[in-house]
Amino acid sequence: MMNLPSLRQLRYFVAIAQELNFTRAAEACFVGQSTLSAGLKELEELLATRLVERDRQNVALTPIGLEVLTRAKIILAASEDLVEFAIAVGKPMTGTIRLGVIPTIAPFLLPKVMPQLRASFPDLKIALREDLTANLLARLAEHQLDFALIALPYETSGLMVKELFNDEFWLVAKENDSALKGKQVHLPANMAERLLLLEEGHCLREHTLQACKRSDIRHADSMEATSLLTLLQMVESGMGIALLPEMAVKGGLLNGSSLVARPLSPPAPKRIIALAARSSTAHIDEFEALSAAIEEHFKGGLRVTRGMRKSI
Repeated sequence: MMNLPSLRQLRYFVAIAQELNFTRAAEACFVGQSTLSAGLKELEELLATRLVERDRQNVALTPIGLEVLTRAKIILAASEDLVEFAIAVGKPMTGTIRLGVIPTIAPFLLPKVMPQLRASFPDLKIALREDLTANLLARLAEHQLDFALIALPYETSGLMVKELFNDEFWLVAKENDSALKGKQVHLPANMAERLLLLEEGHCLREHTLQACKRSDIRHADSMEATSLLTLLQMVESGMGIALLPEMAVKGGLLNGSSLVARPLSPPAPKRIIALAARSSTAHIDEFEALSAAIEEHFKGGLRVTRGMRKSI
């Protein structure tokens, strides 16, 4: 029978990779440094390869170590899901679920959905984290989150993803702006040059670029917004126009401003709101309940798209 790494060995290795310091890694694992070093040595001998290079000042992963790290995180997450599954059998919709949400969804969706969930499942607690998509998916893979509420298109390989509804983009500008002629407006090429963007890291930035089918809307040295509120302030000051998700417009983001929003002429560009989880998640009942609550709320307004897919 093939000798396999232990979860303890993998946990030690992941801690070393995260801290790049043996002392801090040992503290994170609540063991002595000698125990940690011995566990790493056992793992390297078992795999017959060097995973970590270190001297008195530096700790670094070898190229093979980087590959092993990715797989080790998956194994540890799946193992924790297994334990949670065993605990959750017979007690669905109880305990705590850790949900990550991107900033361009959280303030417009959560206040509408969370009260319904609390009323329907009083024994289920939902711990929220707001962050950028890349950070949420990294935390999801490392078992620091259970679900992530994100916007597609976005790379979600290896995750279970349920598409919930379409969120079309609306054009936002000052009331007298020429871009707002008519009840529905087009986005001609000359208007695209005026579009303001969120800074790098926000998926809404990429969705805006895709909507305009242009990668050079703004030059690299142009001002970019750090949040939707900042983006609106830039538009209100006359710096340009912007595309906002329909949920933000209907969620009252423009209240108190002098800005006007208009839907774009069909076929309007859109993003797809989706819920993502690890394929090995033990919280499938909670995943389905959260998905259903979101779909139920938005089915009468924003258009719903049905179906679940697993990205391979």
